Parts: sequence; structure tokens; C-alpha cells
Amino acid sequence: MSSYINIYKEKNCLSGSISITGSKSISNRLLILKAIYKDDIYIENISNCEDTKVLKKSLNSTSNILDIHHAGTAMRFLTSYFSIQEGKEVVLTGSDRMKERPIYVLVEALKKLGSKIFYLEKSGYPPIKILGKKILGGEIDIDAKISSQYISSLMLIASQFKMGLKIFLKGNITSIPYIKMTFNLLSLAGVQIFWEKKMIHIYPKKNKGKKYFYIESDWSSASYYYSMAAIANNSHVTLSSYNNQSLQGDREIASIYDKNFGISTFFDKNTITLKKKCNFFLPKFIHLNLNKTPDLAQTIVVTCAALGIKCNLKGLETLKIKETDRLLALKEELIKFGIIIKITDNYLEIINFCRKKISSFIKIKTYQDHRMAMSFSPLGLCTSFLKIEKPNVVEKSYPDFWKDLKSLGFFINSYEE
Repeated sequence: MSSYINIYKEKNCLSGSISITGSKSISNRLLILKAIYKDDIYIENISNCEDTKVLKKSLNSTSNILDIHHAGTAMRFLTSYFSIQEGKEVVLTGSDRMKERPIYVLVEALKKLGSKIFYLEKSGYPPIKILGKKILGGEIDIDAKISSQYISSLMLIASQFKMGLKIFLKGNITSIPYIKMTFNLLSLAGVQIFWEKKMIHIYPKKNKGKKYFYIESDWSSASYYYSMAAIANNSHVTLSSYNNQSLQGDREIASIYDKNFGISTFFDKNTITLKKKCNFFLPKFIHLNLNKTPDLAQTIVVTCAALGIKCNLKGLETLKIKETDRLLALKEELIKFGIIIKITDNYLEIINFCRKKISSFIKIKTYQDHRMAMSFSPLGLCTSFLKIEKPNVVEKSYPDFWKDLKSLGFFINSYEE
């Protein structure tokens, strides 16, 4: 039995207001800090997504075997967290896809610092067994081009090391805004931290005192509304809660859609309003380096596909080790609309449009990837023949997504087959 939805909108326009819960990325980092510093950290507007629920449940669990399912952030952050829980033995496991996602760089870095971690199946991959112990810290080199989460994971626990930690970043740094987010949250939490060029120094302990955090809404979740606003003939949608001084790298979506798709963003207190510019001429070709914001790639590619814009996107090397191989998944699903895509390990290009009239249902596979479901949903503005398989994958980051689309006038019909 396979579930799917048919999603469409009778009028090609977008109008309404949406409230999105706190950022998953900020929530998950603060949950680790709260677990370390207990009553010194207070959090409001925490994300209601599945990834955050899994992380929170794991931190509070008394079990020695923790199944984090598809939650990649939880796997990486918990690996470091449990490595410093003296006397505690934990096995971290997950879904079949999670067992294919490498964790070697992080585990080996922790082992060099003195952690006791063992691979239980395939070397370099989950599941892993962790024997918590005191770690002195010191210095570590880490490959920065594979995943910023490895670096953030080490940063979050490093103040607990007796000697603190100096992290030397090797190679090109991918998704650098996420490392900056971790850096800023640690500073706000009272941890003494210093960053110069490719060296991050986290000092031991933190300043005493309680810290209060109100988590702003998730910019990655907002990106799908930017896509809808660009595809719709008329757009006026308000999203909350956001601010102009965001810690999130994906806030770059506002600038990208302003410059390339004619969508203006207006800030007012804790809201943003997206409006389509009048007399904006869409480009024929877009070139972007998304090394700092790879999670925006699927949204941008689908927007370009819908608007008939060729694009060249670079800096996408991390997409192959996400919930699915996102580059291959985009190529496989967009060909169903006659969109011809060329991909390499870190690059995607729309090279041609071989469109024909859509007169029968096109079914989009989601590959257990929340962003595949959400990034393709704006195409419901273009056709009533769009089906999306396994729509519940959105619970990983944005459980209210389909409900919120209904509030904007989308028709969403669920089926089993």
C-alpha cells in the first residue's frame, strides 16, 4: 500500500498568512546545550518537527539503544554528546538510509580526542556503540568540505573538555552559515569561543548565568513559499516569526528570490511579507554557488523548471549524502515534466526543456526526503495533475506543511493504492 496526495490550486495566485514554528537547526543546537547546561538554558518556540522530537526524546531516554530513524542532525549531535557522558553506554542506530550516510569524519575526530566509539556493522557508518568518558580535549584537524554538522557537533560539546578544543578546518568549508550559527549560539549561551580564518577555539566551561532563547521560525521552511510566490501570477503572503538579524544561513533565500525571481521581502516586527514585483523581467539563465546554502537547491531548481529558466548551480557536494542523493532524485523526477538536467558530484544544470501538454497524472517520488515533497509542491500552481508519494515525509522538518497549504487555498486530496 502506497499513500499519495493530489495537490493543485484552481487560481494561480497566492494570498494569506502562515505561522511557522521555530527553526529546526537552532532548536537542535539549543537542545544539546540545554542537556549540557541544564537549568541555565531556557528555550521558547522550539520546532515541532520530527527531527527535533527524535533528538529531544533521545536526550531524555533511559534506553541504551536509540533509534533516530532518518534524523541526520540527531545522529551527528548525539554522537558527540554521548561520547562525554561518563559511564554511559549507548548504541545509536537509524533507518536503512541512515546506515548509508557516512559518519567516519566525526567519529575518527572524536576517537583522536580519546572517545571510545565502535562501528557495529559497516566501518565508517552507523550503527555505532559509544562508551562515554571524560575527554581532555586539545587540538583536532577536520575535513570541512563534507558536512558542517560534524564541526558543529564538536563545537557544542567542546566547552566540557578540560583543555577546551582548537578545531583546524581543512579544505573548502561547506555550509559555513551553519557553523556560524553554532558559533553565535555558543557565544550567546556564555561559552568563550574564538574564530580566526580556519581555526575555531572553544574554551573550557561557560560563564555562569541563565540564558533565554526565543527561536525564530525556519527559513528553509519559508523557501517553499518563495517558490510559490515566484510561480504564481499574483503573490502576497505573510510569514511569521522572522527577523532581519537571523542566525540562519538560509535567510539568503530572500536575496536570491529578489534578484532572480522578482519577489520582494518586507520585514515588519516579527513577520515577513512576500510580494511579486511589477514589470520584473525573468532572466533566461541563472548561475548560483550554493556552497553556503545547499538546502535551498531543490526549491530553486523546481522554481526554475516551472518558469522555464535554465540554471547552473554549484557547491552541491553535500546533497549526495542527505536523506537521498538529492541531485539524482531531482534529475529523475523533473524528467517526468520534460526538464533535462545534467549533474555531477557537486553541480546541477538545467540544460533543456522538452515540454508537452500535461494531460495525465505525474507522480513524484519523495525518496524518504522531506525536501523532495515540499520543493515539488509549488507545481500544484501549474497543473492539477500533480501527485506526491508518501507525503508524510514532511513531518521530518515541517509537520504542518500540507495544512498550511490548504489555508492558502490549495486542494489536497489523499489516496491509497
